Amino acid sequence: MVLSLRKNVFGRTQRWCVVGFVLGALLGCAPTMQAGRSSDAVNESSSAATSAQQVQNSSQTAERRLAPPARASASTLGTQWGEGRESAVRYVPAERVTQQSQELRQIAYTDLASIQQALGRRANQQLNILLAGGKVEWSVLGEQEQALPIYSTRGAQDYRVAGKQGERYELQFVNRSQTRYEVVATVDGLDVLGGRTGSQTAAGYILEPGQTMRIDGFRKSASEVAAFRFASKPQAYAANTPAGDARNLGAMGVALFELKPTAPTQAPAGPQAFPADAGSTIYAPPPAYR
Repeated sequence: MVLSLRKNVFGRTQRWCVVGFVLGALLGCAPTMQAGRSSDAVNESSSAATSAQQVQNSSQTAERRLAPPARASASTLGTQWGEGRESAVRYVPAERVTQQSQELRQIAYTDLASIQQALGRRANQQLNILLAGGKVEWSVLGEQEQALPIYSTRGAQDYRVAGKQGERYELQFVNRSQTRYEVVATVDGLDVLGGRTGSQTAAGYILEPGQTMRIDGFRKSASEVAAFRFASKPQAYAANTPAGDARNLGAMGVALFELKPTAPTQAPAGPQAFPADAGSTIYAPPPAYR
């Protein structure tokens, strides 16, 4: 990665928040999100309908027996708070179109042998995941900045990536549309910007139309991130910070929000009488190893 081309930008809705701009990526703030769920009603008013339903259920049962879902298993890996990498930031205002995320997706990661054991011959491979109907592409880049294979059961969305202890990785997002998005990302259940427990209401990186954004670490300050590195569970950042939970090790998540167009506004410059209130405390704290 060419660091001289990387900039990080931040945004807000009702307040200032820190955002990053990596190869053209901006960061924004998220309003409170409300989620809802709908259900389908089944009409069984006639014996014919009931019979048809039973036939359909039998067919579905047969399909499940032919292609059972992959076994869920705990990851053998976590993500360590790695070496510092330069990544400057600035502030921009941002507002979500709605409180509902347009896309919510997760990738599990563990060692290759565990993935092969879980998926077996059903394993499908791809190099990215399509978000928002293909408008945004999400991939995981390895040490040499190559896209790591994403495995899944054929026809399913149980995505998994194989990692190796000590290998550095990045999350890459490519915007193929003319829409401005906010990307809220988590690793091991922790927000990559603030190091807090992951929430869709947290601030995220802004992805401008046609731009490519790489998130390569937990943000330490306005000028630096701690690189993502696959590690053993005891070394994982989430296992060594109060906000972490070992049950979330091995999970990468993303929530995608559409943003309203706004004009960028620079944060006020000059001396600050209360510098701690200017945003220096919103970044992820370093781990406290046990």
